[in-house]
Order: sequence, then C-alpha cells, then structure tokens
Amino acid sequence: MVRFEAEGGVDPLLRVQLDRGDSVATESNAMVMMDASLSLKGKTRGGFLKSMARKFLNDETFFQQWIEATDGPGEALLAPALPGDIRILPVGERRWMIADGCFLASTGGVEISTRMQGLGRALLSDSGGFFIMEASGEGQLVVSGFGSVREIEVRPDRPVLIDNGHLVAWDASLDYEITLRTSRSGVLGRLVGSQLSGEGFVLRFTGSGKIVVSSRNQGGFIDWIFSRRPIDKAEKEA
Repeated sequence: MVRFEAEGGVDPLLRVQLDRGDSVATESNAMVMMDASLSLKGKTRGGFLKSMARKFLNDETFFQQWIEATDGPGEALLAPALPGDIRILPVGERRWMIADGCFLASTGGVEISTRMQGLGRALLSDSGGFFIMEASGEGQLVVSGFGSVREIEVRPDRPVLIDNGHLVAWDASLDYEITLRTSRSGVLGRLVGSQLSGEGFVLRFTGSGKIVVSSRNQGGFIDWIFSRRPIDKAEKEA
C-alpha cells in the first residue's frame, strides 16, 4: 500500500513509501531521491489519446514519471517545481479539478483526465484554459501550491470568491462562475470599478465542497520580478 506523508514546514518534501508491487505517478522531474530497490519509468497514463490531451490541452507532460516497487519495498522523496506547500487529497466519493501546474503525484487507482469548461471561464480565468484536469477513481492525489496552502469549505449558505491565481484544486461537484470583485452595479460600472481599484476577475464558487488555495499568485510574482529589472526602473525614471 502506498503511503504519502508531507515532511517539513511551508516548503515540504513528499515522502512516499511503497510496498513491493506498488506504483505512483508523479509530475516530471519531481523525484528528489529514491531507494535503489525502486525503478523510475516514463509512460503514458490512460492511453495515447488521454496523454495527448493532457500535453496539448493542459500543457502537462506527455509521459508521466512512474515510481514502481518492482524489486521490493522502498521510499522516495518528491518535490514540486515551485516552492510551496502540498496537500494530500482523498479521491473516491470526491473528485477533484486541478489548476494548471498543481499536480504533483497520485496513486495508481487515480485517473487524471481533461474536462472542457465554458468559453467565459476559459478566457477569463487562470485555472487551465478551455480544458482543465480532473482526478477521479479511487486513491490519493497530491497537489502543490505556490506558498502556503489552505483548504476552504464552501456551503450553500456560504459561497466564496477565489482569485484565479491562487486556485490549486477544487471539488468537482462545486459550481463556479466568473465575476468581477467590485461592489459597483451594472457591467460597465463593474468594469470601471475593477480598473480603478486594481481588482480583476474572480471565480465565485457555490454548492457544498472544498477548495484548495495557495498564498502566492505565480502570475503576480512573475510580474513583480519583471517590474524590478534595472531596465524597467530606468524606463520609469526617464
């Protein structure tokens, strides 16, 4: 039986323990260390067409890494590409939607597929374009976020607004729509208010379920880095 355990503080490693015959799927280049009794293989998941869909529709790797305990039990350490926290989520009665770049690992019984979302959601959100990843089946899913990660409970009497860039994963049973984070009424008023306040589009989630969010926004962080370049400072001072 595969056992996942997060080790460390806000930027942990994922410790994976495998019995003989176990296997786990991981994101490409996630492996930090593994026992010599384990083997690392690259193979498609769910067949050629599903792997092609993940590659070209979600910009995920075509071949996923698989760690297999072929010669005996062993242990491996995994880490996400970006510094930040991780969450181990149960898959079974609950299916999960995964934002781009947030998949880290899953047990063999979890199927990772793609689902189409509406035109407005695709164009105005950062959760994954026209197609987003869905985890179903039975087992465990591990996701990672940029910075610290927290789970938020959504109830029928408590809809929530989530900034697109902080979304990591959410319960597939939840409904969501694009809206503007401003108190002004009317479409034009909301657009003007959004520009004046600096606030943009957010996702409004309703129903019953959980959402996983991260403290940092990858897009905002990249914009901040580029704004600190010497050439940008010189242009502003000129």
